[in-house]
Amino acid sequence: MTSPHHSLPAFGVGTFRLQGQVVIDSVRNALDLGYRAIDTAQIYGNEAEVGQAVAESGVPRSELFITTKVWTDNLPADKLIASLKDSLHKLRTDHVDLALIHWPSPGGAVPVADFMGALAEAKRLGLTRQIGVSNFTVALMREAIAAVGAGAIATNQVELHPYLQNRTVAGFAQSQGISITSYMTLAYGKVLKDPVIEAIARSHSATPAQVALAWALQLGYAVIPSSTRRENLASNLKAQQLRLSDADMAQIAALDRGGRMVDPEGLAPAWD
Repeated sequence: MTSPHHSLPAFGVGTFRLQGQVVIDSVRNALDLGYRAIDTAQIYGNEAEVGQAVAESGVPRSELFITTKVWTDNLPADKLIASLKDSLHKLRTDHVDLALIHWPSPGGAVPVADFMGALAEAKRLGLTRQIGVSNFTVALMREAIAAVGAGAIATNQVELHPYLQNRTVAGFAQSQGISITSYMTLAYGKVLKDPVIEAIARSHSATPAQVALAWALQLGYAVIPSSTRRENLASNLKAQQLRLSDADMAQIAALDRGGRMVDPEGLAPAWD
């Protein structure tokens, strides 16, 4: 489910924690297998490698959907656009398809209105086709909406998996026509060993990863799983064909335990 204003790919490949040749190989394999959406970030330190993999893939830029995220150091209005231009240089492209604010400004040092205004300006300049946020609470989303309007915000990318279903944030975003992108949908692999997920997987002759990804997709969320292994990249893609039953979905809904795994001190907001 996407808002009328935006078209976000439901399925992409993430590059968090992947560096050097590892990320080049992962992105190259993903593109070769048919992925067309790639998610990176300034802080990942791999934009240049992602750009190299894309350039060497031969896939036309027009077929790709590239997302990057602006790091907190670059949120001041006089730094944001320059940092995005630097990202574009590394990515070897004249625009990204989506630019996100990676984390809210620690301690509110840079007001939401300031960095959202700068991000909207980056869109006006053609540096990015769409803009959005990441790791934003309902209160922060309200501030972002006040600054640029809900229609301008393509997505809120948040940690979301069967153990942390983030329903308050997801519900508010969807009520505003803002898509949710789930990161860490497999909870660093923890949900792959969950007996409930394993049983559902067996019943569909699927993998636990496919079940977790299909669950998020069926709730209307975009997913960006990463993998360094070609066979896992290929297997993950097949989640798009898996249809879970209402009973399956209800069983997974019951796994929610507020199991947040990404909560960096000094960076994380007061979560909902």
